[in-house]
Amino acid sequence: MRKTAKLVYISLLVAQALVLHIFESMIPMPLPTPGAKLGLANLISVIGLYTLDKKRDVLIIILLRLTLATMFGGNLSSFMYSFAGAILSFVMMIVVKGIGKDKVSIIGVSCSGGVFHNLGQLLIASMIVRNIGVMLYLPVLSLVGIGTGVFIGITANYAIKHMSKLPYFNKIS
Repeated sequence: MRKTAKLVYISLLVAQALVLHIFESMIPMPLPTPGAKLGLANLISVIGLYTLDKKRDVLIIILLRLTLATMFGGNLSSFMYSFAGAILSFVMMIVVKGIGKDKVSIIGVSCSGGVFHNLGQLLIASMIVRNIGVMLYLPVLSLVGIGTGVFIGITANYAIKHMSKLPYFNKIS
């Protein structure tokens, strides 16, 4: 992919992630567990992880989305939770994708991202309130993370399958 086309593609991914983040903030979640969300913006991170050559580009997408989402309607607290969750999720998705090259599907990678995103947020919450008891939410949030990870993984798999038909993405695995 040429440099200009890659820049446009990354910009489109950032814009899509931001739109999904804003859309998701309008959806009420019926779960009693704080912080449980669908993680729609993570869809773009997963797509980026499978369509971009460099992991650094996916990290740029994540950081830009976090920064812009905070500017459009967040605060420092939401930024800290989102940042910790997104970075831990990103790192673990890279690890799972790298270790389980042919053994773990995009759905498994996405599920690991969902679970570790929740873990990152709980780690920040436990540091803020200075109480490890916050981790009692981890089992419930892990189940939610697995469920949303499956949904995001199936959606990303579907999107990438159709993107592979485009000339720019004919080398997508």
